[in-house]
Amino acid sequence: MSQFDSQNTSKWSTVSLKPIDKSIGEVSVVKREKVRKPKWLKVKLPTGQAYKNVREITKTRNLHTICESGNCPNMGECWGAGTATFMILGNICTRSCGFCNVMTGRPLAVDILEPLKIARSVKLMNVKHAVITSVDRDDLRDGGASIWVETIHAIRKLNPQTTMETLIPDFKGKEKDIQKIIEARPEVVSHNLETVRSLTKRVRIQAKYDRSLDTLRVLYEGGIRTKSGIMLGLGEKEAEVIEAMKDLRAVGVKILTLGQYLQPSKKHLPVVEFITPEQFDYFREVGLSLGFEHVESSPLVRSSYHAEKHI
Repeated sequence: MSQFDSQNTSKWSTVSLKPIDKSIGEVSVVKREKVRKPKWLKVKLPTGQAYKNVREITKTRNLHTICESGNCPNMGECWGAGTATFMILGNICTRSCGFCNVMTGRPLAVDILEPLKIARSVKLMNVKHAVITSVDRDDLRDGGASIWVETIHAIRKLNPQTTMETLIPDFKGKEKDIQKIIEARPEVVSHNLETVRSLTKRVRIQAKYDRSLDTLRVLYEGGIRTKSGIMLGLGEKEAEVIEAMKDLRAVGVKILTLGQYLQPSKKHLPVVEFITPEQFDYFREVGLSLGFEHVESSPLVRSSYHAEKHI
């Protein structure tokens, strides 16, 4: 769930200084240099009445959105169009991924009325395609799967014409909990791989690369249309990205999103590289050649960006 930010990253370089005392040799020091984000990552500030309406609804109904918690750069565009990605099970995560801006700690008690609140808000906002995500709730016996199911059913009951994408956690790989999502039958189920195999331990401290693949495999074998996403710019190699794409295709994933990682704060992982739009275009073509039906690939792409196109 997420990886967004408006800050610059920085790098270190070595420079030589000549001392005033000539008896002392040249001294090397480390100097910090600011690396400004490239122009293709510039986004407009959120404006407009539709944006204000969505913000008011989420605030007055005490709803959490990954748009806000993750500092999504597309929030202005999406909210301006009257849509938002809802986040259930609170806004405190039990995991502490190095890329994510969502709060980490001891979550509050589950709000049993949350599914109904979400469903009513979807109706009030006249959402045609609802995207639901959640924090990781490793403190709960079923990882929150039962609340997930109740939310899907509540949305469907009050909004029979609304389609859904659910961006789920791995539920610690427990198939009985993943099966609950399969039986609820949302139109698309997404689970993000987030990064390549070699970087997983550093980027997703409490997650496992193969466990995420197994989660997606179980969903696919259950007849679910599956989707996943990868962040770029964390130091991965081109060959590793393509390897991850092949791994996702091998477990039946049909929809892929690729976007630029942005550092939420100084305590999060730094950006190693800003990937150019041309490189994203290249990865999109590679993905399509591997058999993905949809590949959203550009610097500002996020998991739920243009999700309505993936039905």
